[in-house]
Amino acid sequence: MEDIAKKVWQEMTREHPGDWGMNIDLWDWVPGVGVIALLEYAEKAEKPEVSAYLAEWATRNKAKASPEPVINAVAPYAIFPALYRGTGDVRFREEAGRVAKWLVEQAPRTREEAFEHTVTENVEFAEQVWADTVFMAVLFLARTASMLGNAAYAAEAQRQTLLHLRLLEDSSTGVLFHGWNCAAGDHMSAVRWTRANAWIAVGVPMIVKEIAGLAPIGDELRERYRRLMDGLVGFQQEDGLWSTVMDRPDYYREVSGSAGIACGLWLGTETGLLPGDAKYEAAAGMALRAIVTYIGENGIVGGVSGGTPVMESVEAYNDIPTYPTLYGQGLTLMLLAEAIRKGVVAADE
Repeated sequence: MEDIAKKVWQEMTREHPGDWGMNIDLWDWVPGVGVIALLEYAEKAEKPEVSAYLAEWATRNKAKASPEPVINAVAPYAIFPALYRGTGDVRFREEAGRVAKWLVEQAPRTREEAFEHTVTENVEFAEQVWADTVFMAVLFLARTASMLGNAAYAAEAQRQTLLHLRLLEDSSTGVLFHGWNCAAGDHMSAVRWTRANAWIAVGVPMIVKEIAGLAPIGDELRERYRRLMDGLVGFQQEDGLWSTVMDRPDYYREVSGSAGIACGLWLGTETGLLPGDAKYEAAAGMALRAIVTYIGENGIVGGVSGGTPVMESVEAYNDIPTYPTLYGQGLTLMLLAEAIRKGVVAADE
């Protein structure tokens, strides 16, 4: 696991100019997922050189952030609380506090009070709730709440998590739809997209870990998360992966979403959101063994679907091409980091 993880992170930090999926020297959700994952790897695998890289990355790229944040581009700020604790540089604390204040007081919301999914591209998704937001913005809010000891921010992080779980849940299976249109009152194309589920599967235990000391975790969140994870285990394919649309086993297998779900199974158990049931451990282990076969000798993670808005039909999701991305590398690295922390040293163990 150590050797594989090293190749993955080194490829992430190599120069990829002009490559939307792999250029880490930008300020948006794609490199944001990358640096969040690098932080997980640095902490769990005890890699101080990766922590040092992240501090340098933030200093080098901070000027690229928009003065007025958008939800998707909040993601890179999620490493700032840890950078403040690690370096003592108050600029990381102050900037995280500024963005958290904007998120709580000014970020656009839907009529249900959920964060509206806003992006850096010149397109609007008015009154839309996307699963992605939980990982891209709510995780940051939870970490900043922990850093500041701010119970109000922690309560808002839990409320946003619950709103997303409520609005996106498919009551028949427990898993989540990709998005919800508050104005129309529907799930748009109503697709059970695997990576959407992964953002929340892995994001919720990370959020709970940060806020548990500031805001009691309610039964509803625990129950909804367990329904989600039980539903996801039910859609895992025999090869250990999930199809890009999980209830369409004839569609291609998608590695980034599979990695996020598997990591969520481990983190959910670790944080007590899931019971110590052998089925969760078995599902995560089976996914890990399948995922490492998609990692090349150069550290590139294959089988990762490209950037995916809420599509107009279920069929359109299967038409999204696959190519290397920092979020594919990142979700995979998060799974590998957790495997290292747990002492899994080889894919067959």
